[in-house]
Amino acid sequence: MTILMTFGETFLATLRDILPIVGLIVCFQLFVLRQPIPHLRRLVIGGVYVVLGLTLFLIGLEKALFPVGKIMAAQLSSPSFIAPSGDVSALTNWTSYGWVYVFAAMIGFSTTIAEPSLLAVAIKASEVSGGVISQWGLRITVAVGVAFGISLGTFRIVTGTPLYMYILAGYVIVILQTFISPKKIIALAYDSGGVTTSTVTVPLVAALGLGLSEAVPGRNPALDGFGLIAFASLFPIITVMGYAQYTDWAARRKAK
Repeated sequence: MTILMTFGETFLATLRDILPIVGLIVCFQLFVLRQPIPHLRRLVIGGVYVVLGLTLFLIGLEKALFPVGKIMAAQLSSPSFIAPSGDVSALTNWTSYGWVYVFAAMIGFSTTIAEPSLLAVAIKASEVSGGVISQWGLRITVAVGVAFGISLGTFRIVTGTPLYMYILAGYVIVILQTFISPKKIIALAYDSGGVTTSTVTVPLVAALGLGLSEAVPGRNPALDGFGLIAFASLFPIITVMGYAQYTDWAARRKAK
């Protein structure tokens, strides 16, 4: 009974959130474009599938992904794991959290590879470029950037250093790369940073940050638990433009 109540509440909340979007599209189609809605039956069936899928996905986030991220962060940073010998000073030493950085990198890489929005962008980029931009090449490059960014973000949480220092330094690098990268890749690189923060990555990364900040002594979840998503958006831009710069340099070297 509780499961049905949870499903019903989530379904109604999802329907409420989607209705304004549907209403806007229908109004523009009928009153601005003055065109009938094509394939109405197919659109209605697809809309029902979307609402049901989002409902099940949101329930899955609350019941599985969020708890898993917090549990893993708590276990990897627990005193019994960090300092099994009982040395309390190890809890405040950033070098004691090596497995946390490794886990953050692996979870960032794996969730990015599975990100549907990144897959969609990679497919379109491959189609537009005539296969010059490889789907897997783009996905792996972006995933490496997310892995490094989230690992660096967990280092920031453990050390307690200010978030703005990392973000400012990162965007300085992005600005400098923008001037020297091939122009054809710049827009794709910027979009690649945005598509990484979607349905799969955000829940696990957010839960990891909150769980880690709760477990590390002296950290405040409200101040230190957030910010990992910014790292996940920033560093893929750097890696994609860096990869484009490398391939451009290699091509010019081969031509000479």
